[in-house]
Amino acid sequence: MKKITYCIAMALAVVACNNSSKTDDKTPVKWESFSGDKNIERKVDSLLALMTLEEKIGQLTQFAADWDVTGPVMSDDFQPYLEKGLVGSVFNAVTVPGVRKLQDIAVKKTRLGIPILFGYDVIHGYKTIFPMSLAEACSWDLDLMRQTAAIAAEEAAADGIKWTFAPMVDLARDPRWGRVMEGAGEDPFLGSEIAKARVQGFQGGTDWHSLSKTNTVLACVKHFAAYGAAEAGRDYNTAELSQHTLWNAYLPPYKAAIDAGVGTVMASFNEVNGIPATANRYLMTDILRKQWGFKGFVVTDYTGINELVPHGVAVDNKHAAELAINAGIDMDMTGANFIKHLKKSVEEGKVKEETINTAVRRILEMKFVLGLFDDPYKFLDENRAKTTLMKPEFLQVARTAVAKSVVLLKNNAEVLPITPDMPKKVALIGPMVKDSINQNGEWQGRGDRTLSASLFKGLQEVYKDSKVQFSYAKGCTLTATTSADIAKAVATARTADVAVVALGEDYNWSGESACLTDIRLRAPQRELLRALKQTGKPIVLLVYSGRPLDLSEESELADAILQVWFPGTQSGYGIADVLSGKYNPSGRLVMSFPRNVGQVPIYYNHKNTGRPVDPNNPTVDYRSKYEDAPVTPLYPFGYGLSYTTFNISNVQLSSATLSKGGKLTVTAQVANTGKRDGEIVVQLYIRDLVGSVTRPVKELKGFQKVALKAGESKQVQFEITEDLLAFYNADLKKVTELGAFKLWVAQHSADNSNEKDFELK
Repeated sequence: MKKITYCIAMALAVVACNNSSKTDDKTPVKWESFSGDKNIERKVDSLLALMTLEEKIGQLTQFAADWDVTGPVMSDDFQPYLEKGLVGSVFNAVTVPGVRKLQDIAVKKTRLGIPILFGYDVIHGYKTIFPMSLAEACSWDLDLMRQTAAIAAEEAAADGIKWTFAPMVDLARDPRWGRVMEGAGEDPFLGSEIAKARVQGFQGGTDWHSLSKTNTVLACVKHFAAYGAAEAGRDYNTAELSQHTLWNAYLPPYKAAIDAGVGTVMASFNEVNGIPATANRYLMTDILRKQWGFKGFVVTDYTGINELVPHGVAVDNKHAAELAINAGIDMDMTGANFIKHLKKSVEEGKVKEETINTAVRRILEMKFVLGLFDDPYKFLDENRAKTTLMKPEFLQVARTAVAKSVVLLKNNAEVLPITPDMPKKVALIGPMVKDSINQNGEWQGRGDRTLSASLFKGLQEVYKDSKVQFSYAKGCTLTATTSADIAKAVATARTADVAVVALGEDYNWSGESACLTDIRLRAPQRELLRALKQTGKPIVLLVYSGRPLDLSEESELADAILQVWFPGTQSGYGIADVLSGKYNPSGRLVMSFPRNVGQVPIYYNHKNTGRPVDPNNPTVDYRSKYEDAPVTPLYPFGYGLSYTTFNISNVQLSSATLSKGGKLTVTAQVANTGKRDGEIVVQLYIRDLVGSVTRPVKELKGFQKVALKAGESKQVQFEITEDLLAFYNADLKKVTELGAFKLWVAQHSADNSNEKDFELK
């Protein structure tokens, strides 16, 4: 039996947390080199010695160009600052000629000629747009995600960009929040693995030397910290959560990115423990620098320093700049607060010059690491841009990524696949059939929306020599319909053997600042689906969205459902590959789909409570339940179907006990019991039955994506170590406690078969 938590320890933890969150500490943190290269360190110090205070502060300043605005437009004209050498970075300057124009000014017309670091939001593709990040996470394919990040980096670097503001690793439990599309879902273990893969893809591995290559970019893990916990699913809102939840659920993916060698971190908009992240020394210095040993630099989010004033912790922008720099912020994104105010703050003694020097060293070192001082024009080659952007091999990877990101949620009577050799008449209905504009989602980089392949275009290619005949009726727009439109769609469906109905969201309805209180398909689309149901024809529903939706009605109306998300440039081709059976869907959900918005936030790794619902008798009163709906999701985390079937059996443990410092091996037999080749994501879940603090009912602790031919079986193996069972206790120490555990080798989080017990001794 484990020890029960001590009240004294809890009290000490609270005191420690409160003390560590103070923002009046102005003690400079000693510079620690990111590269560890003594030669680079000497160059940084030599250059720093030549700089005036104003030039130093200039390196801490980022301005936004007007090529592509992703935030509030600032009134400052940054050209005069640029000509004086007072700009360290520029955001949203794109194309080789555009970047070269600004770099020329910095290198040739300023006193010290310090090159600019150019950044851009390369979230899930630069010119070749891959499935949105949440969709791609549903592939559970780390090699694929590493590859797509590498391709995005190569394209961006070819166009003069050397810094991306990705990956976003914020844990997301609330689909009302529009930015769930940008992350990896609700699980900290999977999110950590994906964070590492994407950092390595962008930066070319974990070795800092790769950052100077012409096909890599500097990554920026964001948003530190707990941005995904925004109350009410409303962007920029307060994140009210305990230290226990912060450390055990929200922080691990950021830590994984740090361990993978990420070069920069972005502060989040939200507050943590009552202090906005941009002014939160506990986050930016105590955790990030002192505990985790991060040696890169920290940038704010867009106008994050200015927003400390409406947050209510700063009286004006000068005060806000002081709070931010003293908290551990190194660069001000677009707010112009550092460049306008920090010189006076230093003169007044409110900011120490050594604090400025430390931040400048971090930024200068990164420019040396990137090779910008060796050749400021190293990444500016128009010929390379022409031969790199949207290369055929990049498009093929994108097409594969689309197919692997699709999740089959339902397939009654094996309506799918519709193979090309079937002599079938297929009605194509819905506003997304011929749509190309929405396919990239909100974060489209430099992608051309008109070039994204519609479903209709993809079907034309995949079925061009087939026996399948298509007819088409739009039926409705995303937001409106008429009786005539519905009548035409119904008539079209009646003449067909099956109706493929493509519905979903406008890309503007998800992403930053796009939050919803109603996460259902819009009423006209549901009206169309109801009318089509009356035809008696099988309905295959394709759902295009940037978030999990409430599909409770659709799950009753449709015979098959494919969640296709916002798939990107190769959308139609990849989806057609899945519909035709050319690719057997293997995607698995990384966010739970609620039955209705009233269940939100909903996630699989919740706590048990003192009065848990009895799954065998869920209506018993005085339990943690609803009167009008189950507590379970419509589709759980880890769920997804295939055109074949799988079975997991013969789960064996190498021992019933795990000794501290040892390891326990888990094996299982996985079989493809159907008639088609396919892939299964085998998932390992563990429950810590008794802890000094309450523990989740299940936690993902391992997964393997296994390809099996029809009738084939393989053995999979997982290793459980003491570290895998560790968590943060009441005094925020990472510990492993002795006691009893359960594990499941499962097909999804709600799969309770193959349960085994073991004990840590």
